[in-house]
Order: sequence, then C-alpha cells, then structure tokens
Amino acid sequence: MEMLDLIRKKRDGGEHTPGELAWLVQGITSGRIPDYQAAAWCMAVYFQGMSPREVKSFTLEMAASGIQLDLSALPQPVIDKHSSGGVGDKTTLVLAPLIAAAGVPVCKMSGRGLGHTGGTIDKLESIPGFQVELSWEEFIRQAQAIGVALTAQSEELCPADKILYALRDVTGTVESIPLIAASIMSKKLAGGAGGFVLDIKVGNGAFMKDLEEAKTLAQLMVAIGKGAGKQTVAVLTNMDQPLGRAAGNALEVREAIAFLRGEAAPDLLEVTLALGAQMLKLAGAVAGLEEGREKLRRLLYSGRGLEVFAKWVAAQGGEPRVVEKPEMIPGAPVVRPVFSPGRGFVSGMATDLLGQVVADLGAGRKRKKDIIDPVVGLVFHKKPGDPVEPGEPLVEIHARTEEQALTAGQVVLQAIKVTEEPPSPKPLIYGYIV
Repeated sequence: MEMLDLIRKKRDGGEHTPGELAWLVQGITSGRIPDYQAAAWCMAVYFQGMSPREVKSFTLEMAASGIQLDLSALPQPVIDKHSSGGVGDKTTLVLAPLIAAAGVPVCKMSGRGLGHTGGTIDKLESIPGFQVELSWEEFIRQAQAIGVALTAQSEELCPADKILYALRDVTGTVESIPLIAASIMSKKLAGGAGGFVLDIKVGNGAFMKDLEEAKTLAQLMVAIGKGAGKQTVAVLTNMDQPLGRAAGNALEVREAIAFLRGEAAPDLLEVTLALGAQMLKLAGAVAGLEEGREKLRRLLYSGRGLEVFAKWVAAQGGEPRVVEKPEMIPGAPVVRPVFSPGRGFVSGMATDLLGQVVADLGAGRKRKKDIIDPVVGLVFHKKPGDPVEPGEPLVEIHARTEEQALTAGQVVLQAIKVTEEPPSPKPLIYGYIV
C-alpha cells in the first residue's frame, strides 16, 4: 500500500476501506507517513468528505492509536460531557460536582483553551494549588473516593489525532466536519466512558455558526458513539451570547462557585440542567429528564454540589476554602466598567469578538504553548433582552493595565448592540440528537 494511492483515491471522491484507514493511522502514528502527505490527505478529505462508514472506522483506529482508559473499576457507567467550545462556557465546573453528588462518577480528561474559547484546565489552574496532572492510578482512585476526577489530556491518548490536528491547524483543514467528529470522538472513546452527552454550541460565538451544520456534526458524532456501543446524545445550545455572566479563567471559577451557592445566572442554569439531566438519564440514575432536572436542582440548592466541589478542589491540591472565600482566587489589578452610550435594550452581542477581547487581554492563546493570564476577562452586567439606561454599566473589564482596559472597552462597545426595541428571544436549547 502507498500513501500516494490513498491521497489520489480520496482526491477523486473514493471511499477508503477499513484496512486502508488502519494502515493510514498506523503510518501517521509511527512517522512512516510524512507530514506533507498526511496534510495532502486532510485537504482531500476537506473537499471530498468521508462516508459515515469511513468516519466510524477512522475514529476507532485513532482511538486505538494510543492508550485506552479502563473505567470498569468504578461502580456504574461513567457519562462524559463534551462541549464544542464557546465564550463563558463553565458548565463542566458546575456539572461535575452536581453529577457526582447524584451518585454518578465523573472521570473527565479536559483540554486547554485555544483562540477565543476557554479551556477547563486553564480555569481550574486559577485556583491556588490546583493540580491538573494526575496519573491514571490517581485518577481512578480519586473518582472512587469522592466521585469526581479531572485531568489534562494525556500525550499518550490518541497520538494520531494529535499529529493530524497540528497539521490541520496550519493547513486550513480544521473546518472539515468528518475530521472534527473523528478528532473529538476518538478522544472520548479512548477515555473509557460508557456514554457521552455532547454540547454542540451554535451561534456567532461558536465554531459552528449555522444550525444545520451543527445538526450535521451532532448527528455524525452521535452515530459514531452509538456505532462504538456507547450511549450518546447531543444537545444543540445557543452561543449567540456568552454563557453566564463571566468570561475569563478566574472569573469563571468565581461564577461557578456562586452558582453552586445558589446564585445561578438563568441561562447557565438552564443549559446545566439540560445537559445534566441527559447525563443522569444515560447513567440510569433517573427514569426521565424532568426527574433528572429536579434532582439536580435539589442538589444545587441544598449545597451538596458545593460540598463535592470543595472535596474535588482539595483532592487535587487546591485550596478548598475558596468556596467560602472566593476572593482567595487572584483578581485583576485594573477593573473598569464600560457604560451604555444610550437608552434601549441590548439586542445582540458579537460573542466571538467579545471572546477575542478576553483572549487579547491575556486569557487566551494563539498557540498551544502560549502562557495565559488567569485573572483577566469580562463580567457582563447586561445580556440580550435586558433594558439599559444611558451611563449604566454594560460590562466590567478586568485587565492588567489601564491601557489594556481602555482598548478592550472600545471593542466591547462595538460588540454590543443597543436598540430602541427589544430583540426577539432565541431559545437556549435548539434541540436534541438522540
């Protein structure tokens, strides 16, 4: 078999056999296939696509290219949650302790942020002392002891995907739906969970801007999961505005703590309950979704989720007193409000632009090795549909310098639209793919 033949076959719209895809993944992992040929194949896929059968075979081969975690020592099916990325998306921080408090173990490998979307690992590292690197033995032992464990994605997990993603990132082929689906689901399958709830973000602050494209991606990912024998559900959620009130690593952790203390932003609460109810149902912990939502509400407002969060922080070396004293989490030296220039209603947000403001303040990366600033970001006092008066704060900027705050404020005003009439409301949950 020759790589050139596979490139030509896909370039001309052909369908690869499972054997060809196995040979391809093995060659990429071993280094036998040079980067320039792997990149050429990615470009061929970008233009010609892949059949569902191809995507399934390709995903399974990538999942098998490195270690595969065995979670059978845990008492019941582990249900993993994945988000396709957005601005202010802190659902893992609140869902993990709530689901664990419901008696369902949460074992999760998470990534760092890249571009205008934040990463769960970066957020947790803003807690003093929190360690995000766990050995597999520590990972399993912690999940057994307190019901929740989270670690940074291992270099040993899906090495074929790591190589291909780096090539896609520099060759303009990231946006291929088959390659996106295979990349995400190969890591999920290698992580060993018994089922997956996929939060597919849709809107101007998400990777997927179009609802129909998001549905296509969700359907493909659900088919991959089910084809591998895993219970899988996708939830299509709105990312035409930041989720919750904060965007920025430490700021989002503070908001998550406030949430678990019962001070939940309505949109974050709705999305959390929608995702969490699906997780509990897949795990067999509840009979239906409404029962799941009610169970999560009880755990939230009773304080049980906050208790588990404190145990989780302590187990991974962090300072558990942050649940009572969030001010122990470092803050920015410069905090400046951005005021509304007029009267009316917030009618829209350029969420991707707001996410880029957060990244430019220092909370995001352009390259994976960039160092981030945990304390900077934005706090939103107004969201779409809210009335606003002249001189009323729209956003609060958390920055390192006055100059950075001034520059960010100018962009924020461009990103938030105020009109005389209120906007037509949009749903937070667009639907489910099961």
